[in-house]
Amino acid sequence: MDRANSDSVKWGRYKNTDILPMWVADSDFAVAPGIADALSRRIEHGVFGYAEAPKELIQIVVERMARLYQWQIRPEWLVWQPGVVNGLNLACRIVGSSGDGVFTPSVVYPPFTEAPELSDRSLRPVPMILSDQRWVMDLEWLAKNITATDRLLLLCNPHNPGGSVYTSEELTRLAELIVARDMIVCSDEIHCDLILDADKKHVPIASLNSEIENRSITVMAPSKTFNTPGLGCSFAIISNRELRRRYKKAKQGIVPYVSGLGYVAARAAYESGDDWNRQQLAYLRANRDYLLGEINSIRGLRLDSVEATYLAWIDVSELGLNNPARFFEKAGVGLSAGREFGDGRFMRLNFGCPRSIVEQAVTRIRLAVSDYWAS
Repeated sequence: MDRANSDSVKWGRYKNTDILPMWVADSDFAVAPGIADALSRRIEHGVFGYAEAPKELIQIVVERMARLYQWQIRPEWLVWQPGVVNGLNLACRIVGSSGDGVFTPSVVYPPFTEAPELSDRSLRPVPMILSDQRWVMDLEWLAKNITATDRLLLLCNPHNPGGSVYTSEELTRLAELIVARDMIVCSDEIHCDLILDADKKHVPIASLNSEIENRSITVMAPSKTFNTPGLGCSFAIISNRELRRRYKKAKQGIVPYVSGLGYVAARAAYESGDDWNRQQLAYLRANRDYLLGEINSIRGLRLDSVEATYLAWIDVSELGLNNPARFFEKAGVGLSAGREFGDGRFMRLNFGCPRSIVEQAVTRIRLAVSDYWAS
């Protein structure tokens, strides 16, 4: 799929250069045929007025939560919105008061750390630690540092950029803390269908028990898995009636309607995209395995386990670079700067692309690092 001359943000950054765009988290794979066909049929209709979530889509989501996670949700718990970032910001605005604390992972997708400050809340970063080569939040630190004015925790599961899938045991410990300290959790689970390891399973934190479910705002979307972020369709699952009422009220006049085409793509993805995704996961798994072997064979670079997502969080600290992003751009590889995620010692590489591009990137990275050590 050639995106070089499209309206792609990802490819537009390095247009007319010899830099491989491997930064922002969308993939270079064409959507599943069922999605393309459904969109074509809807476009042929020729009228694109305001749309509401189809009853069929709502039922598909309800059944999907039960089938995949044994989580029994109700249709009225669903709140539709263009993207999961809307959910992070809405959660910050409806939980607590001005100046109250919002915990986020210290290393995380940038909107997590932006949302509290945009909502006049106090950002409270939770350190990320390596546990069995997996990046997870330091729950012992969290337990010792919660205060009476800390009202909300933003969870990223699977974690972006670390690629970790939180276990049931880890989530249970976190849920116990949230319940005991009278907090709310907003869990971004947009990567839930991109689990690479067969022995790992996504668990929505809200599915653990009714206590944490009552304190949860879970945000999901088909867009990351099925490569439809430009169509803008996401949803929040909120069982708590009062929390849901406040969430809906905060949306008014600020959050736009979901587009009709977004609903069409979401329905088609969930109805007919699972076989396509299984093939995608096999391809991504092979890319991941290739990267693990190659990156860890390059002096000065380290890549730990990537259990989910198509994002590799590469430790480049041993190189001692002042501007790692610029270093790799000069080598012809456009990566996401780690400082944007909270740790400038790392770079994030998007391997949701053809193997040939991954191989070119590795060749360029290897040569640049080799020249660096030789200089």
